[in-house]
Amino acid sequence: MSTSLALSDDQATAFDTVTEMLRGAGIDLEDALLMPPKSTATSVMAITGKAGSGKTLLLSELYKALEAAGVDVVSGDYESRRRKDRRTLAILAPTNKAASVLRFRGVPATTIHRILYTPVYDPEYERIAEWLAGNGDRPEVEGLTDQALDRAYAFYQTNKSIPGALAAAGLRGSDFITGWKRREEPLDIGFIDEASMLDDKQFEDLKEIFPTLLLFGDPAQLAPVNQSGAMVFDKLPERRVMNLGRIHRQAADNPILDLAHALADPQVDFYRFEKMVEEAAARDERVVWGQRVEVDLMARSPVLVWRNATRIRLINAFRAVYEAPEDRLIEGEPLICDGLELPLKHRKKRLDLEARGLIKGAQVVYLGEGRKPGFSRLHVIGAEDPQVSAASIVKIEKPDEEEPFIPYAARMGATFLHGAAVTIHKAQGSQWDTVQVFAPDLFVAARMNRTEAGQPLWKRLAYVAITRAQDRLIWVVRNRLSKPTGPLRVDDLRSVPAATLTLAPEEPEV
Repeated sequence: MSTSLALSDDQATAFDTVTEMLRGAGIDLEDALLMPPKSTATSVMAITGKAGSGKTLLLSELYKALEAAGVDVVSGDYESRRRKDRRTLAILAPTNKAASVLRFRGVPATTIHRILYTPVYDPEYERIAEWLAGNGDRPEVEGLTDQALDRAYAFYQTNKSIPGALAAAGLRGSDFITGWKRREEPLDIGFIDEASMLDDKQFEDLKEIFPTLLLFGDPAQLAPVNQSGAMVFDKLPERRVMNLGRIHRQAADNPILDLAHALADPQVDFYRFEKMVEEAAARDERVVWGQRVEVDLMARSPVLVWRNATRIRLINAFRAVYEAPEDRLIEGEPLICDGLELPLKHRKKRLDLEARGLIKGAQVVYLGEGRKPGFSRLHVIGAEDPQVSAASIVKIEKPDEEEPFIPYAARMGATFLHGAAVTIHKAQGSQWDTVQVFAPDLFVAARMNRTEAGQPLWKRLAYVAITRAQDRLIWVVRNRLSKPTGPLRVDDLRSVPAATLTLAPEEPEV
């Protein structure tokens, strides 16, 4: 084994085991030798471990080794038609936010949806994409200067993003992407991060696309709601699952990880755990014993709760302190995509919306009304091309009312709930610099004595909530909200023209 970074013993063992699996698939990492696949049978392996065990580091090192061996990395934004004999790797995550966490660490990840569906490029601009990917000569394109092509080339050398390079040349996505289609040809190797979030249907879809599949997941997280407490890697043979036991990330000096791992101790009940949080807060500024919810943080980092009633109460309190009117949103309000409401004849528009990151659970910031009635200008957090204008149906839930209030809505389009607070289940796969956990909800869960997969539910909830924090954890112990220090802001979000996603009334069925 040869990697650019020293690995722990358990990481090195996992690396070697994966190397052997890849050798069986015709990829020799040690000799950088690529051969045709030896079998069409699907081979699945999982690497599991709690937060800080080094799963992401290992994923990154395996990606670097495969790229160095000559494997093509498929990003989901463009796929060359040439080199049919190539070996390919795609690195996927269930959500935009989870994929963006990997991209921030230098790993070219995309969402599962962006691999299930592939973009169709305008032939004129496809020549630029092929040239950037090293599969063609520098083209001459009407309307694009040499300087524009130079900018595209310089961007691609650093970022390896075809849409980003074309944007650097002055083009918009609607100029060069004409549509989306279901993937017809299988790929080769798939790395799936946050695999604890996968349900059986997604797992089966992935096995159809990837003959070699490597799952990275945390067994201490919450299983998908429809999975009865089980995760997809729980069903694999024991020899196909490698667990990383050593805490690798900042093991000696991370109070947030210390608290997360303390939850595994059967002797730690809720009262003892809260005492541990209070003690950690007294000695380290990265843990805060919060007497109130800090409202300034809620626009970008939602408060994590267990109960829907708590979520709705906090959202309405957030809107009240910012004096948001009932009949409209104000710029900077956070939203969560709750799915798409589109009839079958608009399946192309559904793909357009989903491809731009508007998938269920996506975190979005409202930038203002669009040019058409019912349209909203949105910033999709974590998306590779975040600025979108889309037909929207926004629902504001009210305490003790069954039906949500809808300030305005298109006839059909992307549906949104408010995002100032979210349930811990929906927060899985996301990370924020600072996370506020609403402790009174977890106290209720502890008093109910509910269990999931043999563990007290409150401990699983606390573990997931705590490990969403990258730098600072605020453990909120009182049902109070601070006053904002200023108005909501959007000036820090990238200011670029938003690509409009229209719904053509006469669009034929495809």
